[in-house]
Amino acid sequence: MLTLKSLLDVMGELFSDEISIAVTDKTEYIYYRKSKRIDLKINPGDPIKEGTIAYKAINTQQKTSEFIDRTIFGVPYHGMAVPYYEDEEVAGCVMAIHPAFTEGKSVVTVKTEDGWRPIPFDDVKYLEAKDRKTHVISDKQNGTHKNTLQEFEYLLPRDTFVRCHRSYIVNVHHIEEIFPDTHSTLLLSMTGGDKIPVSQSYSSYFRKLLGF
Repeated sequence: MLTLKSLLDVMGELFSDEISIAVTDKTEYIYYRKSKRIDLKINPGDPIKEGTIAYKAINTQQKTSEFIDRTIFGVPYHGMAVPYYEDEEVAGCVMAIHPAFTEGKSVVTVKTEDGWRPIPFDDVKYLEAKDRKTHVISDKQNGTHKNTLQEFEYLLPRDTFVRCHRSYIVNVHHIEEIFPDTHSTLLLSMTGGDKIPVSQSYSSYFRKLLGF
């Protein structure tokens, strides 16, 4: 008979070796599977600490995704926690825990025609998912990267890079002007003249982050 632990172990194999998996009930962790790249040293039975994404997801009853600094577990991490329900009440949450790659790192290394080239975060204008690749666009050099946009959401500094569309992440420092647009709610004019759409599903989030 398939147990909950064996099911979660199998599910964990579907994720990257860089992602740890945790499951909680309302008050404590009931399952933890560490990855090769990050280990929060959680043990089943450990209480849920205030300030963690698990605590926030359970108390807000909403999916939570954010960066948590080293003050809680001793290492910084990016994580996503999704609450689950029993009898229409929140019974706990499931977490995906990513290493905080941005600490000590300030470049995106892209594949070019001749090899690879590091591009400083500040020079990256936007990232576009197209043709099953992530295209990294900067003023001086363009290239591709194996990471998906979802992975880049965890890797890039959140005070600078914002997801605005299922196919785009933009560097807010390279936005020259924002226009209303009937098809995508908003249209961004970037340095260099490129136009990037802000889709309706991201528009309220985008407006909130940029404060307009």
